[in-house]
Amino acid sequence: MRPVREPVGPEQESVWDYPRPAVAERSDRRVRIVHSGETVADTCAAVRTLETSHPPSWYVPPDDVARELLRPSTRRSFCEWKGEAVYWHLAVGDTLLRDVAWSYPDPTPGFASLRDHLAFYAAPLDRCTIDGEPATPQPGCFHGGWITPDVVGPFKGVPGSMGW
Repeated sequence: MRPVREPVGPEQESVWDYPRPAVAERSDRRVRIVHSGETVADTCAAVRTLETSHPPSWYVPPDDVARELLRPSTRRSFCEWKGEAVYWHLAVGDTLLRDVAWSYPDPTPGFASLRDHLAFYAAPLDRCTIDGEPATPQPGCFHGGWITPDVVGPFKGVPGSMGW
């Protein structure tokens, strides 16, 4: 299956205009995460990563995350551009969301701005927003992008997109 670009409307961007290899850029947009009534993260100093066919992943500075809710995980993964990621569980009340966040304690030089920032999978969380707009999770079980009305696809992760 070959992807067919969705039309881009006013104040929208297409993930097909994002670069490959990926890049990281600072953003002053408000990123907010709430789960079970607890504010997990709230910032206007996020870094977003952009990669062809993927909605942005949003990385929150550690000082803007309720770190007392995080528990370290033993899970690790490797990104060819960013380096080794470590994962975090989120403990809110009696609920433990396993491996819901990840960070790069020692990213590659091109992604130094991500150092210790945390990205979160949107699917398990009650509410993830960008400038008050609800975000939906990128399709598939691996990717961590957030889809908002200002980003159009099609997005990597849908059935048949493995070879994109």
